[in-house]
Amino acid sequence: MWIVAGAVGLAVVALVGGLMAVGARVLPPGRGRELVAFIPNCVVLLRRLRARRTLPRRARVALGAALAYVVSPVQLIPNFIPVIGQTDDLVVVTLALRYACRRLPRDDVVAAWPGSPEHLERLLGPAFRRGGASGVRTDGDVAEPG
Repeated sequence: MWIVAGAVGLAVVALVGGLMAVGARVLPPGRGRELVAFIPNCVVLLRRLRARRTLPRRARVALGAALAYVVSPVQLIPNFIPVIGQTDDLVVVTLALRYACRRLPRDDVVAAWPGSPEHLERLLGPAFRRGGASGVRTDGDVAEPG
C-alpha cells in the first residue's frame, strides 16, 4: 500500500512539474509566465549544479537533502494543507540553493540559470550580487574569508 501511495505521489509531482514546464513555454511573456517558469528554472539549476565537480561536498549534500525533503512523505507541514503545505518545500529549496550557489563563482551560477538574471538575484539575495564564492579549497570545502 505504501509503495502504491508513493508511486501515485511521485506521478502527481511529475505531472504538475510537466504542466509547469509546458506553461512556461506556452504562456505569453509577462508575470504569469515568470511565476510558472520559476520552479522549472530552479529544478534546472539544481540539476546543473549537482553535475558540477567544482561544487563543494557540503553544498552537494545540502542540495540532495533539500530534494529528499521535497519528495519525502514525512514533512514538517503536510502538503495536503493548501498553500502552507508547499511553502515549507519552497523555503527548504531556496535555502539549499542559496547555500550552494554562494559557494561557487558567480559566473558559473549565472551560466547554469536558464531564466532571467533578475530572478536569480532575487532568489539568491544580496550577497550573491556582490560576487559569489570567496574561494574554494582543494578538499572541496569553502575557505572562510579573513
